[in-house]
Amino acid sequence: MKIRSGLLLGVAFTAGLMAGPGASLVERGTGIAWPVAHARAQDSSSTSRADTYRLLTLFGDVFERIRAEYVEPVNDRELIENAINGMLTGLDPHSSYMNAKAFRDMQVQTRGEFGGLGLEVTAENGLIKVVSPIDDTPAAKAGMKAGDLITMLDGQTVQGLTLTEAVDKMRGPPGSPIKLTIKREGIDTPVEVSMNREVIHIQVVKSHLEAGDIGYVRLTSFNEQTDPGLRKAVTDLKAKAGGTLKGLILDLRNNPGGLLDQAVAVSDDFLDQGEIVSTRARHTQDSQRWNAKAGDIAQGIPVVVMINGGSASASEIVAGALQDQKRAVVLGTRSFGKGSVQTVMPLPGNGAMRLTTARYYTPSGRSIQGLGITPDVEVAASRTEVARFGPEREADLRGALRNQGGTPQPATPAPRTDLPPIAREIPKLPPEGSPAFDLTKPDTDYQLKEAVALAQAMAQQRRASR
Repeated sequence: MKIRSGLLLGVAFTAGLMAGPGASLVERGTGIAWPVAHARAQDSSSTSRADTYRLLTLFGDVFERIRAEYVEPVNDRELIENAINGMLTGLDPHSSYMNAKAFRDMQVQTRGEFGGLGLEVTAENGLIKVVSPIDDTPAAKAGMKAGDLITMLDGQTVQGLTLTEAVDKMRGPPGSPIKLTIKREGIDTPVEVSMNREVIHIQVVKSHLEAGDIGYVRLTSFNEQTDPGLRKAVTDLKAKAGGTLKGLILDLRNNPGGLLDQAVAVSDDFLDQGEIVSTRARHTQDSQRWNAKAGDIAQGIPVVVMINGGSASASEIVAGALQDQKRAVVLGTRSFGKGSVQTVMPLPGNGAMRLTTARYYTPSGRSIQGLGITPDVEVAASRTEVARFGPEREADLRGALRNQGGTPQPATPAPRTDLPPIAREIPKLPPEGSPAFDLTKPDTDYQLKEAVALAQAMAQQRRASR
């Protein structure tokens, strides 16, 4: 089961992720095992060791008082895990503790396979709306259709459940049965669909041809399957276009991110040389830089990258790299603005901690933290803003990191001079009376229509310059 864009802020690992070392355990005077990172030289500004011991003793005192006097018996593990999570989440919006189950779930997401039904879903008016069934999965074989509204799971209503909770109920061991009750357009009575779960490979890459010679590739997240899937998609599009692929659209809208190495690989797919991204950590020796290797899978044809406020982290690394290197034109609306990297550090037998360990910077030295990527061509999805029930961008999050250490960005970036005239003529808003954008109805996608027109104009400009 794949969750759509509505869970951007609920999916904790939207950050770029890197494998990290496990934390060691050392026992202190309170009798509690304290997780601590491998030792480094203590900063002069750090609290003295004696003060640290006193604070740890305070923690132990509170812990014992809760165990002895709270109105109901408490679970020691839950107390400690809540305390650890509070310590991490108090740092910034993206650091957190994952218990064993949450850690397993994160590993499932990054591997890209799980036991489920094969539905891509979103939330709508308290119900679960099917965006599309994935080919050759139980959902597709059972006849599920785009636009179906799931009202019940095994006879229990989905109302009152979050999208994540509903998805968790639809996942399960391969071979286990489940019954969905759905409301389908044109049918007045509920439709019941029964199926057995199977191993589902997350379809993170979707592709098709637009206008016969413009390739369209959508990346929904950055997991271990993203780069291989992208390469295969481009190869298939070239074959479908009969070797006459004129341009490529890379759709990163509502892509919350994922693995840092996949963002680097996807960027490298379109670059022959130059920097892709750099990270700067607290300690200089931990900073890194990634450069492109020769080989452009698109062979120099024009690339349009689509972004919006739901494009975060790894998506912004790709958009920023291709924009700075003038390899692609970025179209859409300003991205989310998450410019930090989280390292996942397994804690043996106790899940893992996700810790913000670095900021990342685009090839020109920009930090997009709290600012986002500004598109070269601004195009909105609809004439009216969609109501939001949570933080819209990184800068809105409590405790978000400051933007620092990067090349200053002008309030209004200078317009690019290498674009065809149509780039200046594209309206920022759809025409009056245009239908509202609906994920299940591709013909309502105004941004994609303008991206296709821009890619075609860029292809013509490229041919004329030869």
